[in-house]
Amino acid sequence: MRKIIHIDMDAFYASIEQRDHEEFRGKPLAVGFAGERGVVAAASYEARKFGIYSAMSSKQALQRCPNLIFTPARFEVYRSISRQIRDIFLQYTNLVEPLSLDEAFLDVTNNFKNMKFAMDIAKEIKDKIFIETDLTASAGVSFNKFLAKIASDYNKPNGLFIITPQKAEKFVEKLKIEDFFGIGKKTAEKMHQIGINTGWDLKQKTEDELIELFGKHGKIYYLNSRAQDYREVNPNRIRKSVGSENTFMEDTNSLPKLYIELETVSRDVIKRMNKNSFKGRIVTLKIKYADFKVISRSKTYPTIISDYTALYKSALELLHLVDLNKKVRLIGLSIKSSDTEPEIEINKNYQLKIPFNEFENF
Repeated sequence: MRKIIHIDMDAFYASIEQRDHEEFRGKPLAVGFAGERGVVAAASYEARKFGIYSAMSSKQALQRCPNLIFTPARFEVYRSISRQIRDIFLQYTNLVEPLSLDEAFLDVTNNFKNMKFAMDIAKEIKDKIFIETDLTASAGVSFNKFLAKIASDYNKPNGLFIITPQKAEKFVEKLKIEDFFGIGKKTAEKMHQIGINTGWDLKQKTEDELIELFGKHGKIYYLNSRAQDYREVNPNRIRKSVGSENTFMEDTNSLPKLYIELETVSRDVIKRMNKNSFKGRIVTLKIKYADFKVISRSKTYPTIISDYTALYKSALELLHLVDLNKKVRLIGLSIKSSDTEPEIEINKNYQLKIPFNEFENF
């Protein structure tokens, strides 16, 4: 039986800004750009009470909260504090798997301090983070990654929640399907349509039924509904995708303009691929229309795509598969190495996630 901890910093970017700027404390704050085309990267808990969340347009955020304060992101500061927090993790175990700048899994089954209970380790880590950074973190403790991730979100902010083996299945049975780690909005909507609203409903489906309904992810959902997750904490987590996106100054459906924007995004993706020695064959185009509706189109290629010409050609093919009668606000492009990962979407309770290992060489 493993002992897994998931640490998730509370409103990380916004909390750092409130820590460093007394005038922001206790007030609704958004990290991002307040302009017409701006987007919220992170929201303080005070702002979240107004229904403001990451990836929301700044215009919409200000409509919900006219007194909302905007402050620009300082990623060099966030990265520095993230490294400081990771050094705390490494005092207990080498098995640390960062998911982004503000969250990580730790396997403390065998830990450097020979502490018996993972709960005690989690509490000690939370205390050290607060002492060293003046920031709070929430921790989830359980015997696998799936449950630890869910537990860390259960008592936010500054929470500590444990899911024991004895209570795990009953806990998952009562869980809303939207709260399952790895089930995004679109998948949740599909599940609701077929009567799957809770973990109990999901558990009534056989593995074959779920695979037929959701493809390769069906097996993951089958295991998770039974509180099972056999993934190990991987300190050498391999990058699965690289992407880039751009929000236009003005909405457009002009093909020449979209071609130029797509060319820029494609070059940026290739630059990031080269920096990380990354190659892939699954290309996904993301389109956000002026009405904020988001669609995507993907294609899996038989050979590896590693150069600009091949990527841009693929992107153009996908662009001609979308409806361009409506004006476009944002265009994005990503490339994946495989399609084995479960669907993960940004939860409105978090800031935009910045992959930890993207900044390892900064």
